[in-house]
Amino acid sequence: MLRGGRLWILGLLAVAVVIVGGYVLLRHAPAPTGIHKIKHVIIIFQENRSFDSYFGTYPGADGIPMQDGIPTVCVPDPQTGQCVKPFVDHADVNGGGPHAAANSQADINGGKMNGFIGQAEKGRRGCTHTTNPVCTNATVPDVMGYHTASDIPNYWAYANNFVLQDHMFESVASWSFPSHLFLVSAWSADCSNPENPMTCTGALMPKNRTAQNPTPFGWTDITYLLNRDHVTWACYLDGGSGGTFGGRSSGVPTIWNILPGFVDVHQDKQVGNIQNLSNYFLSARQGKLPAVSWIFPAPADSEHPPARVSVGQSYVTTLINAAMQSPDWQSTAIFLTWDDWGGFYDQVVPPAVDYLGYGIRVPALVISPYAKQGYIDHQTLSFDAYLRFIEDDFLGGQALNPKTDGRPDGRTVVRETVPALGNLLSDFNFAQPARPPLVLNPHPATTLIAFSASRAPGTARPRSGPVQATSHKSSSSS
Repeated sequence: MLRGGRLWILGLLAVAVVIVGGYVLLRHAPAPTGIHKIKHVIIIFQENRSFDSYFGTYPGADGIPMQDGIPTVCVPDPQTGQCVKPFVDHADVNGGGPHAAANSQADINGGKMNGFIGQAEKGRRGCTHTTNPVCTNATVPDVMGYHTASDIPNYWAYANNFVLQDHMFESVASWSFPSHLFLVSAWSADCSNPENPMTCTGALMPKNRTAQNPTPFGWTDITYLLNRDHVTWACYLDGGSGGTFGGRSSGVPTIWNILPGFVDVHQDKQVGNIQNLSNYFLSARQGKLPAVSWIFPAPADSEHPPARVSVGQSYVTTLINAAMQSPDWQSTAIFLTWDDWGGFYDQVVPPAVDYLGYGIRVPALVISPYAKQGYIDHQTLSFDAYLRFIEDDFLGGQALNPKTDGRPDGRTVVRETVPALGNLLSDFNFAQPARPPLVLNPHPATTLIAFSASRAPGTARPRSGPVQATSHKSSSSS
């Protein structure tokens, strides 16, 4: 396959010039086929929900085991000695539980999947920074609660009309920060000398960038390959950049805004590709979306407890509507997922592919004019599958492989090629006509109730009636 500048130049040509008998004829280049019908990949990365907490009762999915509508599983509460079954929780604000690497291991508990309540009870409370992974935002654990279709109708509408993936596992058995690193690089690591990628070693709890060390991520991320092959990309930040952990109304915190910390992004002079979310809406309207987009939320839009579920759903719907109403819609694939489980219950044991993961299962959806309709993908997947899709679509299949990618680093596992990983191509039917957009009301009526996250399940009265969301002021309303 042609690579580098030659691939870029040919990609710009819409016609071929043919000389026949002294006449110049223009022949249109053949229409793209298969995966190459997708010219725009958009990855929307939300926060801190397990699969069962959002889709545990979705028909046909591998959800909460039930008999006659009653859960047949339970998790022990160390403080009361009771075994607590999953319960419907219509609260718009949830508390969740601690979700660092040690909490992931304890929640999984050797495959018993029964540590969630005990970890929530041990979580630190009253944290100044609610995105800190050792914290919980509820005084009484709500991690066994799950939402229903009437709470999150837009998310379920996307599942009904496109693809729901019920075995999408977080790439790393840890929290948001290393999860974001994995999303763009298929690894999380610490580097003794970031200028030398071979000094990097895998880490479940890696060190973040600081003012003293602004580029600690020395290993290779996917933007290196995209830039090398002249494939356009952008990372869009909801409200711009924020502090280390962010705040309720700030921009994207550094624990989620990870690309500025990669050495290769600076070496390639690609920092300008990290932009305010307003540029996403502008590019969508103009039909100028890049080949690859990542979209990271501000805390208030993120669904990370204590952020409101209704606000997050409205924000995501606005993002998807913008893509669907864009001239680029017919060549777009949207991958929507959540970065980690947030301490919430899930009943499926994560596969172990290496010492870093996989982590606990999260919700995931594929939305595209070529996505299968109402399809449930049961393949084992992780965020590494997004990278594989990008590599197969735009990079001739070149993976982040230190032996072949031209920028060797210290990783010992090429995540995109592990045998356990499924292929996102199974979620598409490129032979079908491009399907029309499904533009949804960003503020649907729901059964969400404005409960306080500090309540005991079923014991407090709502402070207000059912929620109809209104987004907070940010660039998402541009």
